[in-house]
Amino acid sequence: MADGAIVYDLAAEPLRTLNQRLHHLTAETAKTPWRVVHPRGAHAVAAGVDVAVKIDIEGHCGYYCAGMNQRAEITVHGMVGVGVAENMMSGLVRVKGHASQSAGATAHGGLLVIEGDASSRCGISMKGIDIVVHGSVGHMSGFMAQAGRMVVCGDADEALGDSLYEAQIFVRGQVKELGADCVEKELRDEHRAALAELLERGEVRGAKPEEFRRYGSARQLYNFNVDNASRY
Repeated sequence: MADGAIVYDLAAEPLRTLNQRLHHLTAETAKTPWRVVHPRGAHAVAAGVDVAVKIDIEGHCGYYCAGMNQRAEITVHGMVGVGVAENMMSGLVRVKGHASQSAGATAHGGLLVIEGDASSRCGISMKGIDIVVHGSVGHMSGFMAQAGRMVVCGDADEALGDSLYEAQIFVRGQVKELGADCVEKELRDEHRAALAELLERGEVRGAKPEEFRRYGSARQLYNFNVDNASRY
C-alpha cells in the first residue's frame, strides 16, 4: 500500500462522492495515491477514472469495478463482480483475487491482470486490451474478441474464442473445447517474446512461454471474403 495516500472509507462516505472526486483529479493532484477501504461489494468503484493516479481498493467489489479506466493504476485487494475493467482504454487494473464473468469486456487497451480465476466470457468482444489470468477461465472466454491478447495460465472451459476475429489467445493448461472458427496456431518466436513480456508485466511466476499454445481465428466466419469479391 502507498504511504501518504488519501484514504476514502466507503463505510462512512458515499460511493458517488468518491467517483466524483476521482473524476476531478488533475495531473498535479493525481500524484497523491488513494486507498479505498471497506468497499463491501459496492458496484462501479473507481469507474471512469481518466488520469494517471494510483488507487488501491482494500476489499471485494461488485459490478464494473474500474470500468472505462483510462491511465489509472488500480489494484483490487479482493474479488470482483461482473465486468471488471469493462471498456477500459488504457492503464493497469490488477485483481488480487478471482473475477466474475465478462472481465475486460469490450476493452480497447491497457492491461488487466487477474491473479485468481476468471469466470465465463472473460475478454468478450475485447478490442485491444491485454488480459493476463493467473488461473483458469470459464466458458465462452474470448467470444467475438476483435483485437488484443489474452493469456490464460490455467485451463479454459468450452467454446474458447467462439466467433473470434483477430485477437490472440494463449493457454498454458487444457482447453475443454474450442468455439466456432477458433483454431490452434503455430507458436512462433515473436509470440514467445510477446508472451515473455506479458508474463513479466502480469507478475506471473513459474510459467514459461514455450509451455503455452496459441489460438486464433480460422477466418471462415467473416462476412466479406476478398476472394469472392466478384460475387457481391
